[in-house]
Amino acid sequence: MTAPHLWVRAEQRDNETRVGITPDGVATLLAQGMTVTVEASDSRVIATDDYAATGCKIAPAHSWPDAPQDAIIFGLKELPDDGTPLVHQHIMFGHAYKGQAAGQILLQRFKAGGGSLLDLEYLVDDTGRRVAAFGYWAGFAGAAVALMCWAAQQKGGIAQGIAPYADANALKDDLRARLDATKAARPSALIIGALGRVGTGASDLCQAMTVPVTGWDMEETASGGPFTEILMHDIFLNCILAGPKTPVFVPKSALTETRKLSVVGDIACDPDSAFNPVPVYDRATTWAAPALRVHDTPPLDVMAIDNLPSMLPLESSQDYAAQLLPSLRCLAEDETGVWARARAMFDTHRAALD
Repeated sequence: MTAPHLWVRAEQRDNETRVGITPDGVATLLAQGMTVTVEASDSRVIATDDYAATGCKIAPAHSWPDAPQDAIIFGLKELPDDGTPLVHQHIMFGHAYKGQAAGQILLQRFKAGGGSLLDLEYLVDDTGRRVAAFGYWAGFAGAAVALMCWAAQQKGGIAQGIAPYADANALKDDLRARLDATKAARPSALIIGALGRVGTGASDLCQAMTVPVTGWDMEETASGGPFTEILMHDIFLNCILAGPKTPVFVPKSALTETRKLSVVGDIACDPDSAFNPVPVYDRATTWAAPALRVHDTPPLDVMAIDNLPSMLPLESSQDYAAQLLPSLRCLAEDETGVWARARAMFDTHRAALD
């Protein structure tokens, strides 16, 4: 069997500096006979020169549409929304399998070009557990931004733009200073999905900030709601990937109910999904405007940034790449495992378009 050609594309989204493979990972793939091409990037958190030192091929940024057709294009976030047919096999977060409007457009592009999607969100082992996830750092950063939103409210405002941090300690130092400046007691937080990767990251950040946490998981949400306890906390952090059986945690009626709740951190961030468990908002927030005010008096702000781990790009990239590398090494020989399951998932959703 011919060894795969992995083409690592430069990300084309603003504020996205992460990467899914490190130079050490590239060297490992090269050593086992794979071809690896890495696009140059001035914004990637790991320098292009570090990849070049492995002996891999370096291609111009954003040249992947002209890559050999047998190359597997590997990136993290979405492709440019230009409507062009997609002829390659792509590894990426597609956000295409839960009814999202943009996802349906993406699937149509694969249909038109004959390419396929190996969605990173659906790379699972034989127990159904994801083999690699940015979840911990999404939770860590998401909890931090939610607390920034709360701190801004204490001063009568709304959270302003955010930017990446050099490391987790720098983020914690900045956040602690913001919270201390409010002169208020620390807010209370309720985390749903507290036992998962995302919830663990959120809990660790809250603990570092001495924020009291109520941690819920499947047992506490099995009743299906309503969950009035959420409204009695200052901050609610949603850390679960919603599905058809996920209950609504914060209904629209919560906007006008008696509540202590003033910040929702929807770290899962899937407002376009039919399964959105926080239907008080309808669009993701941004680095420039991290908080969306959905009610004025009393205020309720929603934080729903969909690339939170990019706030800590080096740590999150290194962590994710280490988790994913064993699966990348099996690209050529996986006929029944992780990649086969991802291909089957794509085939099912691609067939639904016909």
